[in-house]
Amino acid sequence: MSKILAAIVFSTLGHILAWFHMNGQFRYDFMKSNWWVFLAGLPISYLFYYSTRWSYEYFGYVWNIRLIGFGIGTAIFAIMSYILMNEAPTFKTVICLILALAIILIQLNN
Repeated sequence: MSKILAAIVFSTLGHILAWFHMNGQFRYDFMKSNWWVFLAGLPISYLFYYSTRWSYEYFGYVWNIRLIGFGIGTAIFAIMSYILMNEAPTFKTVICLILALAIILIQLNN
């Protein structure tokens, strides 16, 4: 697997877990526990660490994965909030999602 693909996969998984880490407390009672906060933080950190590392090895800059990660995080947040919290995106949110996609595509064309 190429380094950039691995970086994107790890960033995506990190954002999915981060959604549960921060917002799961509103849906699942066990996610209100300090143990959940502590234990979930470890794999999330690992995923983002390696995502950043592999992206840097691919691009030679840290900015690329920061902006790609921002776009991925925005998309993951919207999808998971819609599916798990029944929060439909507003028109403004849809515009932001389109902009997030544009940011990802611009960075990948670097």
